[in-house]
Amino acid sequence: MLRIDNLTKRYGDHIVFQGLTHTFQPGCVALCEEYSTGKSTLLDIIAGVIAPDEGDVWIDGHSLTQTPQQAKARIAYVPDDCLMFPMQTGRGLLEQVAAEKNTAVDDAVIDLAYRLGLEPHLDKRFEQMSKGTRRKVYLTAAALGNPAVIVADGPSNGLDTRACAVLAEQFKVWGQDRVVLFACHDHELVKACGASMANVGELR
Repeated sequence: MLRIDNLTKRYGDHIVFQGLTHTFQPGCVALCEEYSTGKSTLLDIIAGVIAPDEGDVWIDGHSLTQTPQQAKARIAYVPDDCLMFPMQTGRGLLEQVAAEKNTAVDDAVIDLAYRLGLEPHLDKRFEQMSKGTRRKVYLTAAALGNPAVIVADGPSNGLDTRACAVLAEQFKVWGQDRVVLFACHDHELVKACGASMANVGELR
């Protein structure tokens, strides 16, 4: 479902990582190194936010470099920074993502939003929301379009205890037949969703 092939990323003379090659099977995988090892950079490349210097990413059989539209249609991305559209409402983001994936904001998606505690916040602008509330909107958007791969950077950051429990359960459900790849230092979340742990430098 998700394969990275010879990924290399440099910033100037600094090599973030080099030659990463790995095939991810359905399930939850957590990148949990304590120090900066390129976790966010790797997730951004997989999500198509930044380009690698070398290599390719395959999502559900689609090459991110050769057929980016098809590849991105099969992935959901929860970024570390959830304030990219400060004037947009939560409901507006859900509708935008649904339109991009040619689907609808159905009852199952709204149910996830409500279980995360979003009901009173969906019509607020992102600039009016707390960090955790913004993240809940993006986590809800990840349910749209039945993606094969869910990528999340710090998915539990700013979440309350109830929302963390809902998130762990949702990751477990998604991980039954999809790849859920996330970076975090929340070992309770890792344990609760049954994620395996991986180090960026060991993806060979």
